[in-house]
Amino acid sequence: MQAYFQTFVAYNAWANRRLYDACAGLPESDYAARRPAFFGSIHGTLNHILVGDRAWLGRLEGVSSGIKSLDQILYDNLIALRAAREAEDARIAAFVDGLSAERLGQDLHYTNMAGAEQVTPVVQVMAHLFNHQTHHRGQVHDMLSQTAVAPPSLDLIFYLRDAD
Repeated sequence: MQAYFQTFVAYNAWANRRLYDACAGLPESDYAARRPAFFGSIHGTLNHILVGDRAWLGRLEGVSSGIKSLDQILYDNLIALRAAREAEDARIAAFVDGLSAERLGQDLHYTNMAGAEQVTPVVQVMAHLFNHQTHHRGQVHDMLSQTAVAPPSLDLIFYLRDAD
């Protein structure tokens, strides 16, 4: 399972780079524009992906993430957010590199954002971490398609072909 998740580590970093490269081509007005999306803008959605990663890794590592809400804005601009995204991708890679089969077989006990105690198998949390990123990158991809910047191809199969 570790090798499986290492594939997703590399895929996510690849997809994040491609998406951030495309976003960097937007004028600030388009990047920050209010849109009919759950997190309100491209910037808000990219922040949310980072919020989710930090919350889940904090739970997995048993440390406070500092996350207070799912719509928390961690960084006010794309440059700072991108640097944090790259650092978080490296943090995810280091975490997955240290995962053992024993840890993947355990349950994670945590408190969710609503304050409710939860228990979820670590292997399912890891699957969720990567699926969550993919889901919200798809929302950013859609918002990009509403601008003059063409959204990049982010399909896993394209990454796998590029990685060969």
